[in-house]
Amino acid sequence: MEVRNLHQPFALELLETDAYAVREHRKTFFELVFILEGEGIQTINTHQLAYAANKMFLIFPQDKHSFEVKAFTKFFFIRFNDSYLKTQGRAWVQKMEFIFHHHNHLPVCILKNTPDKHLIRALVEALIREQANDHPHNHEVMAQLVNTIITIAARNLTLQVDEGPSKPFSDTSLPLLSYIHEHIYTPEQLKIEKIATRFNLSPTYISEYFKKLTGESLQQYITGYKLKLIETRLRYTDMRIREIADEFGFADESHLNRTFKKHAGVSPTVFRKKSMAGQKLVAGA
Repeated sequence: MEVRNLHQPFALELLETDAYAVREHRKTFFELVFILEGEGIQTINTHQLAYAANKMFLIFPQDKHSFEVKAFTKFFFIRFNDSYLKTQGRAWVQKMEFIFHHHNHLPVCILKNTPDKHLIRALVEALIREQANDHPHNHEVMAQLVNTIITIAARNLTLQVDEGPSKPFSDTSLPLLSYIHEHIYTPEQLKIEKIATRFNLSPTYISEYFKKLTGESLQQYITGYKLKLIETRLRYTDMRIREIADEFGFADESHLNRTFKKHAGVSPTVFRKKSMAGQKLVAGA
């Protein structure tokens, strides 16, 4: 299968076509695809769905992807890789968490908020105009527009209920999960007493209630979610292990190392080295 790489932090492409079929392939970068006009079929990981104007799709690195044009289509592609993410800083990466951990990797439009479809279209059209001129600070303006589009995409993913064939959690659990995600960087707010008060439940009952809804204990879920976010930090940022430990409320670096090794089988440092080696291997394929 063809593997496609991106040799710059981000890239933009406007593609206009009426007879174009792309073979299934994998990428080593993220891709947002906005449909300005047209009709056709999009396939991600063997799942198919029709596309139309004002829809946006998110394609992850290593997703199998193809599309087939049924009527004249204008695609706009925003491609960005992990090196681009690393330049954005910790606060921006935090905004991206839902993209990394809550998207279902299906060919569904990620824009659930209708006004945002019009906003994204306006931003895409601004990018097309900016790309066509040679004004001063052109690249910086485009980077800001790209960041805004990615952030709006993340906002919509927070509103997206899993539309896959199976739902890992019941709808009843979603407010609880959203609370945990929102306060994952403030351990004080994740104490059982705080959560129980917030949801008008008994502190002695909330753990049992949470496990009934999700199949995991409250502490298991919080720890597991933290560790997923830590994996993201290790893959996509240059943060030091000590900084990550502080961010997620671990007592010290040793505490994080022990917890992470129990989860992943290797230390955070080894995990980061393996991730970097894997990215280089895929890029050279």
